[in-house]
Amino acid sequence: MTAAAAYSAGAVARRLGVAVTTLRTWHQRYGMGPSLHEPGHHRRYTEQDIERLETMQRLIVQGVAPHEAARWALRSAAAPAAVSGSFVADTAASSRGLYRAALRLDAPAVRQRVAAAVHELGVVAAWDQVLRPVLAAIGDRHAATGALVEVEHLVSGCVSAVFGAIPRPDPTVPSRILLACADEEQHSLPIEALGAALATAGVGTRMLGARVPPTALATAVRRTGPAAVLVWSQLRTTGDPAQLSPVLDAAWRPLIVAAAGPGWDVAALPAGVSAPSTLTEALALLTSVVN
Repeated sequence: MTAAAAYSAGAVARRLGVAVTTLRTWHQRYGMGPSLHEPGHHRRYTEQDIERLETMQRLIVQGVAPHEAARWALRSAAAPAAVSGSFVADTAASSRGLYRAALRLDAPAVRQRVAAAVHELGVVAAWDQVLRPVLAAIGDRHAATGALVEVEHLVSGCVSAVFGAIPRPDPTVPSRILLACADEEQHSLPIEALGAALATAGVGTRMLGARVPPTALATAVRRTGPAAVLVWSQLRTTGDPAQLSPVLDAAWRPLIVAAAGPGWDVAALPAGVSAPSTLTEALALLTSVVN
C-alpha cells in the first residue's frame, strides 16, 4: 500500500460527504474503520475500506438500519458472491421490504411481497435474488443470536403458500416428474420453488416434500413411473448417496435421477446421477425430459 493509496479520516469524510465524527461512530459501533496501520502513524483507510463504507452508506440511504448495512458491507467484502442478489443488488428494495415485514411478523405484508417478487421476476429468479437471500439473512441472525425462529417459520410458511397458489397444469396433463427431499431433510422450499416453476412452464409434478425415506421414495417411483426424479439435500448430514440406490436399482428406472442442493458430495454420487448446481439448471434438466 502506497501513501497515495492510503487516506486520512478527513479525506474519506470529504469523499463520502459525511462528518469525521460519523466515520468514528461507524468505526466504534460497527467495525467499519481503517485497516492500514503503520507504526508511529494514525490508521488510514484503504480503497477497500472506502468501498465498504460506500456500500454501507448506500444501504442506509435505501433504508437499511446502520448495523445491518455494516454487516452486509463487511460480508460483501469478504465474499462478494455471497451477497449477489441480496440487499446490494437491483432487487435491494424487494429484499429490504420483505426483511422488515418479516421482522414485524406482518404475515399479510410478507405474503404480498413474496407474491410481488414472484410476479415480477419469475419463480426461480425471485427465489435466487430475493427470497433465499432474505431467509439466509434471517438464518445468519439466528446463528449469531439464537433468535428469529418465529420469523423464519413465518416467512417459510408465506413463501410455501405463494408457491402453492401458482396454478398447476390441467389434471389431464401427466405428472412425469417426482420431487422429494432427502431422508431427514426438512428444507423443502427449494423443491417447492422448482415445482412452482415447472407449473408455470406447463409441466406437472408430484411433490413428496420433506424427510422422504429411501424406501418411500422407491415405492413412489415404482407406483408412478416418473420420467425424472429429483432429490434435494440442503445439509451434508442428509446427503447420503446410498439413499439413491433403491431408485437406481429399480426394475423401472427413471430416465433422469438428479441429486440437487448443497448437501450432496457430487464426487461421491453413483454413476448416472445428475447433479444440477442451481435451480435454473435443475429446471432445464427436468423440462428436457418432457419436451
